[in-house]
Amino acid sequence: MRQYDYADVRTKNNDFLACAQEEDRLSALVVAKHLAIPFFSWDFRKVYHEKVVDYLFREYARGRTPNPDIMCNVHLKFGAFLKRARKEGADYIATGHYARLRREIKNEKLKIKNGRRELFHLLKVKDKNKDQTYFLSQLTQKQLQHCVFPIGEYQKSEVREMAKKFGLPTANRKDSQGICFVGDVSMQDFLSSRIPSKLGAVITTKGIRIGTHKGAAYYTIGQRHGLGLKGGENPYYVSAIDIKKNILVVTQGEKKTDLFSKQLTVKNLHWISEITPPFPFSCRARIRYRQSLEGCTILKLKTRNPKLEIHKVEFKRAQRAVAPGQFVVFYKGKECLGGGVILS
Repeated sequence: MRQYDYADVRTKNNDFLACAQEEDRLSALVVAKHLAIPFFSWDFRKVYHEKVVDYLFREYARGRTPNPDIMCNVHLKFGAFLKRARKEGADYIATGHYARLRREIKNEKLKIKNGRRELFHLLKVKDKNKDQTYFLSQLTQKQLQHCVFPIGEYQKSEVREMAKKFGLPTANRKDSQGICFVGDVSMQDFLSSRIPSKLGAVITTKGIRIGTHKGAAYYTIGQRHGLGLKGGENPYYVSAIDIKKNILVVTQGEKKTDLFSKQLTVKNLHWISEITPPFPFSCRARIRYRQSLEGCTILKLKTRNPKLEIHKVEFKRAQRAVAPGQFVVFYKGKECLGGGVILS
């Protein structure tokens, strides 16, 4: 089977946005040459710009916290790339995500021919520090049936050792971190390339003005750095964002109750199995990558619009910095069930 690689995802603002795509492409090329396998690169800049970069700016402009990694997986790696690979004759795509798949045959009448159905379960991995199922929580059965996650059964250290054993030129390459197209600039400088600066008030939870910010859209719930406030041993944290009034609300001290909430709402939940569980439904969840899993109960709320499904998630313990726009992802045992975008 041929090995395919997607590349060149630099955005339209080439003069500002940094991208390591050329370095990544060359790394993949030398590995392919070392293994004596064909190498291809495809251009998905347009899709990437529309589905990931524009999405990020749009969400921040609304005072929400986006997750470009999840969108990249849905629309690029397991979207445009998978579609192109299938068109070129590939049966599967293999990625470096730390995740596992389990295939099950369901003998149920679910509008599938002959009453049979393949069900793919997305499972966590051994290396708890590297588990990436959170970022894959929006994938579908149609996508997963053509996926292979070859390193999901190994620790990161074991993968490194195998790379050295096989003499791969990238065995000691550093892990990628952060948002690839932001580069070495601060997030505020990056966002200001499209979202104009607009001075506004920084107030405490009691309504006292204590500072000025450069634009509410530049911040996120729970943020500490970049506020320009002197808090001494008890620094200030963003506890609320009023994008319409361009106001930041801050609280002093990381353990203040203003930063915590025991519940959140989410719309249009995505279930990887495509089977909606009965509500109320108890499981575990996380609201950010690498956060410890917390017990919760999901309840369905009544809405006037039948096409809009809103659910409330009640946690057993209060969660810190619940940020609208981010994803809440659900788990049962080792399985990642799916999730959705946090509304409030």
